[in-house]
Amino acid sequence: MSPDLLDSLALFVLAILVGIEVISKVPSMLHTPLMSGANSIHGIVLVGAMLIAAAADDPLGYVLAFIAVAFGAANVVGGYVVTDRMLQMFKRREPAKKPEATDVG
Repeated sequence: MSPDLLDSLALFVLAILVGIEVISKVPSMLHTPLMSGANSIHGIVLVGAMLIAAAADDPLGYVLAFIAVAFGAANVVGGYVVTDRMLQMFKRREPAKKPEATDVG
């Protein structure tokens, strides 16, 4: 394995460990607002993954770039889905209409 690949893998593992440590310290009540506020970060990750995909030149690089783009896109879409669901909680609901009495007979 090349030294550049080992450096990249070490950086990736460290990023995972730091991410787990940071997220585990967030109270569960703040996960949804934190995720919805992080959509811009997810977009930056997706752009970075696409830039890395453009520089890939071997099959392993293509596979890893595809995985990175797929996970980045899933983060962006998931962030917007959660944000939309959270915003739906704050919309006013119209009161249920009472069924009109019908004369039978």
